Amino acid sequence: MHGSTETRVEKERQGRAGRWLVRFPRGVPVAIFLAIALITALSVVAIEAGEDRRERAVMREVAQSIASALDRRGNATEAYLRAGSALFATADEVRLPLFRRFASELRLDADRRGSEGIGWAEVVRRENLAEFERAVQAERMGPFEVRSEAGAAGDVLVPVTFLKPDTERNRRALGFDLYSDPVRREAMDEAARMMRPTATGKLVLAHATGDDATGFLIFMPVFESRAGTRQLMGFIYSPFDAQYFLSSAMDMLAHKQMGVRLYDGPADRANLLAEHAPEQESGNRIEQQIRIANRALLIEIESARTGTLSPLSMATLLFGLAVASLLMMLARLLTRQALEDEASLEFFEEQNSIRNSLTRELNHRVKNTLASILSIISLTRRRTENLDEFVDGLEGRVRALSATHDLLTQSDWGTTPVRSVIEAELAPYSGGDAGIRLDGPAIELAPNDALSLGLAIHELATNAAKYGALSQPGGSVTIEWELEAEELVKLHWIERGGPKVDPERKSGFGTDLIQKIVAHELRQPVELRFDPEGVSCTLRVPMRVRSAFQIRERLARLSD
Repeated sequence: MHGSTETRVEKERQGRAGRWLVRFPRGVPVAIFLAIALITALSVVAIEAGEDRRERAVMREVAQSIASALDRRGNATEAYLRAGSALFATADEVRLPLFRRFASELRLDADRRGSEGIGWAEVVRRENLAEFERAVQAERMGPFEVRSEAGAAGDVLVPVTFLKPDTERNRRALGFDLYSDPVRREAMDEAARMMRPTATGKLVLAHATGDDATGFLIFMPVFESRAGTRQLMGFIYSPFDAQYFLSSAMDMLAHKQMGVRLYDGPADRANLLAEHAPEQESGNRIEQQIRIANRALLIEIESARTGTLSPLSMATLLFGLAVASLLMMLARLLTRQALEDEASLEFFEEQNSIRNSLTRELNHRVKNTLASILSIISLTRRRTENLDEFVDGLEGRVRALSATHDLLTQSDWGTTPVRSVIEAELAPYSGGDAGIRLDGPAIELAPNDALSLGLAIHELATNAAKYGALSQPGGSVTIEWELEAEELVKLHWIERGGPKVDPERKSGFGTDLIQKIVAHELRQPVELRFDPEGVSCTLRVPMRVRSAFQIRERLARLSD
């Protein structure tokens, strides 16, 4: 009992699903496709959101890694500068041997950690400048001249006295008055005031022609004690090529496809110190603040991941669309099967209805045909005097009915053209020089009306062949028809060129057949005239409603 209940519920559920498929044959497959596509889209969005979070996490990790590397290099340089400041503060004068010994201990040629080296800039009063230049020339055993920025003036100069390692750029920097540049002067004043390493802002290193290397300097003041007071001797400093400084921090970076930019202050192109361009610009950036030698710098990380979908998202999208397409195709097949099943049921119901209708119609037509034949037999018997004449007359009229029946059979008992009915009945007389002319529009007749018209044309043609225009050469028969009042077909039979017709001739069987049987079947009067120049007949055939033979037309469409 429980199993039968479940089976019934399952059938009802399947029936409801089938009704939905039939009711919305296109909507259900499209709805399934859109539902799966929506789920796929949401999955892709979720995956992309996860990928974005992961990318942001990696970007933060890269930013922290670079910030730590730069901070370590900055701290190491600060430690060297502090050590040098302490060493030089113990000496009465900073001479070249002392500076070289200190620089060699730092192993600047092997490990510069992003800096361009280390230098010493002594504070000189302008009145002592000439003496200072001679002392440095003697110590260096070469030319030495102090240079200042154009327009710079002041009593105090801080020229670059010594600079290691010995590179072309560093040699060009010797003698340059660092204090004459506002950017460097601001950092030196701050360093002297705070007595700690202080970095400059963005500047061009060495001021060498054609050398536009961007960087910054870190200054550490050196004081000497004289008579209980501190006096500024000079600055130990380290120049930094910003691009080299940044590249050294990225040597061990695993995500080199990302973009890294180092700014002196806010992220503005004018403040850019160094840049490692991403493989593809995405606009997805994060920032990380660091401090190098008491100066705030900004690290900007740009993701190389553009707006294209990740491999996982692309695979999910393709898989989802494939599943959605397959399910849509399956739903479409089920919908088509459901429609075919419903069409089959409707077809079987229609066939059953048609079968019943055809049975009733066949009974009706058989009765009508038998009644017509009985009437023909009765009239033929009364109008003939021997058996041969009876047989010939009866056979001709039955053949007329048969010819029209063949036309109706060819059209599946649908509508039959007026012209086809007339041509079928006149076929035995249309050969040779027979003067038969047909003229009229294309009009379709119902089956019963076609039978009646065919019988009338047969009688008229038989009469014309025996006694009228078709009985001798030169005779002609004209059949014309037209639509009258949109409900009747008016047909004219006109004979000319035959034997002269006796107006007082006795009415024959054909006349009685046309005026009685045909007029009764068509429910319209027949006008038959025996003019001397030839017989004329006017028939009116009704245009009946097609409901009786539309059933077969629907059956034919279903069969196709």
